[in-house]
Amino acid sequence: MDTESEPYVRLATLRQLHRVVADLNTARSLADTLQAVADGVVRGLGYELAAVNLARPDGDLVVAAFAGSAAGEALLAGRVGSRASWERRLTMGERWGTLRFIPHTEGWVLIDDDVPQWHTEGPLPRFPDEWHPGDRLYAPMYSSQSVGSELIGVISVDKPTSGRHPGPWGCEALQMYAFQAGIAISNARLRANMQRALVRLERDQQALRASEESFRQAFEYAPSGMAIAEMGGDQHGKLLRANDALCRLLGRSATVMRRHSFSDLVHPEDVGLLLRTSAEGGRAELRLARRDGSYVWVSLRNSVVADTADGPRFLLTHVEDIEERKSRELQLAHRASHDSLTGLPNSAELRARLSSRLCARPHDMDGAASAAEADDLDEFAFSYGYGPDEMAAPLSALDSHTHTVAPDETDEESASKGLAVLFCDLDGFKAINDRFGHHTGDAVLIEVARRLTGAVRDGDTVARLGGDEFVVLADGLAPPDAADLAVRLRNAIVPPIRVDGRAVRVGASFGIGWAGCGMTAEEVLHSADQRMYVEKRSRSSSSPSRSSPSRPNHRRAG
Repeated sequence: MDTESEPYVRLATLRQLHRVVADLNTARSLADTLQAVADGVVRGLGYELAAVNLARPDGDLVVAAFAGSAAGEALLAGRVGSRASWERRLTMGERWGTLRFIPHTEGWVLIDDDVPQWHTEGPLPRFPDEWHPGDRLYAPMYSSQSVGSELIGVISVDKPTSGRHPGPWGCEALQMYAFQAGIAISNARLRANMQRALVRLERDQQALRASEESFRQAFEYAPSGMAIAEMGGDQHGKLLRANDALCRLLGRSATVMRRHSFSDLVHPEDVGLLLRTSAEGGRAELRLARRDGSYVWVSLRNSVVADTADGPRFLLTHVEDIEERKSRELQLAHRASHDSLTGLPNSAELRARLSSRLCARPHDMDGAASAAEADDLDEFAFSYGYGPDEMAAPLSALDSHTHTVAPDETDEESASKGLAVLFCDLDGFKAINDRFGHHTGDAVLIEVARRLTGAVRDGDTVARLGGDEFVVLADGLAPPDAADLAVRLRNAIVPPIRVDGRAVRVGASFGIGWAGCGMTAEEVLHSADQRMYVEKRSRSSSSPSRSSPSRPNHRRAG
């Protein structure tokens, strides 16, 4: 390099620099690029030793490549120098452009720091620019040439082949090379990151495909029904997929199922429950329509499938056939609330239906006290901005109850109507039961129940209270209407009943009571029972069916 000022030497150096920079861009991996950087210094820039110190994510620098000496590579490769020690070296060195030179006369202060080094002692230089073994020359590599850019690493060089300090042209060549090496290392890192990202992406895609296949098989071959439905928007609830088990359960093909939503298939009485379940992602027991028009009880469980960016997207619905269990439950509930012999509502169900129409507060028929209280309330309410419309609205859940009012039986001109309670006691039944046996007695009770049910309106209740006693609840009747109904019911019972080829006949005594708020169910039934006895005594000429028709307090069976 002592003749480096000559033009042909500069041209040769440029050619070498061009060749080694080209080699940097042909490396296939980051490790190959780092080794190419070290080798290029030795082959093309006229140094016998070169090391590439690469900055790690934590800031420290590691010897990532070494060229020129196998012994030096074995000594230094993989060793780490702290960022603070490197910053100290780059700060204290003489500035040769972007290069940093620390002469052997100042290097003694660096002997004890943790930067990996191979420098040895040697004789004093014979002339001013002679290279000493203790001299240090560093070429920092940055991500760009702008001030404050990221430090990628540092190239350390030693033993120039000329034995002299590099001249201006040699320094310029090393600076240019360090800049190109920084670009090559950044590109290699980018390629390595992209390759790792591609590998992760491919691995994730494989896992996703495997997961989708597992879900598809679990979905399609699940023993219980499963469906995927839209969530939100105009297509909310529309079925996107239905598995084979659900198609078999509802008797519809997958193509037909995709034309519907669950709201199209659910029983009208269960629509509200379905909508709440769809919105909350919960579970419900409801009825779905089969192709033949029948309904099947199912347990429906919804899971919301969410998208991290767009929020809830789909409903994954599990549909389990619970028809058999539900049938057993309904049968048990029916048995608990209905008479096992006649199929009519039993005593407990009668009292429950009657109690549902009653409340503890009696309705004030004359309204005098209510009017006085209303005046006080009106004055109080108007002072707080309540007008007539607000005053007419219910003030609480209790006020929404429709009061049951007994009609005035003493006023023959009154057109008021109420809930009539007709207490029926069969006349002559005991004699039939004693003479022909319980089999005949049961047949008579069954037929009487059928006749009573056929003689009332839809919505009226016919219940068996126990023994030979029946009760009819008929709402919306005036007293004359209730009396007419009692006559019709008696006339329906009187015709002979044929059992095992013989005809038997029973009569019936009716007592008409009226339900009203402020009464209990027991009080209402007791009132009707007492009126039945009044009628029975008035018809004492009939054949008595009880031990003492004059007994004022009859003990009912059941």
